[in-house]
Amino acid sequence: MIIDKAFLEQNTVVAAKQLLGCHLIRKTAKGVIRIEITETEAYRGSDDPASHASRAVTPRNRLMFGDVGQVYVYLIYGMHLCMNIVAHEADGVGAILLRAGKPLEGIDLIRANRLNTADRQLMNGPGKLARALEVDLSFNGYDLLQSGELSLYLEYHKPSASSIVRATPRIGISKGIDLPWRFVMD
Repeated sequence: MIIDKAFLEQNTVVAAKQLLGCHLIRKTAKGVIRIEITETEAYRGSDDPASHASRAVTPRNRLMFGDVGQVYVYLIYGMHLCMNIVAHEADGVGAILLRAGKPLEGIDLIRANRLNTADRQLMNGPGKLARALEVDLSFNGYDLLQSGELSLYLEYHKPSASSIVRATPRIGISKGIDLPWRFVMD
């Protein structure tokens, strides 16, 4: 089942946890890549000092204030792209950083996008995940909920019964580090 607006139009932290186990599908000219989302981080608005949206709307963060289901892509350290999914309550602010995934289909395409990389390191970080899926800045603002020819979309799947889901503090930030808004599925 393709994820709809109602799934993403809820508390950002809850949605971040519920994305674990879901599949992200990327259709490319070379074939289909399907991954299972295994790690996420929630970022909210003014109540979250680590969020891009903690102070006000800017050209960079404007999508976090907009419609759910939009892809928010930005560059960090001048070289790595991070892919987020806008998710928040009605009239809210927030996005979910996709931190890691597990290949389910298209492993050869993923390997080609991540040359000379061990399989266990193909998508174990947000920049690696974006590169593995061939997501670039042109996806900033892409609507995951659109109808028609989809080149990127989400399907709902529960984590397997044997999976363990952990909530931990977010990583790679200097503010709001005590908030347990990082979710990892082992």
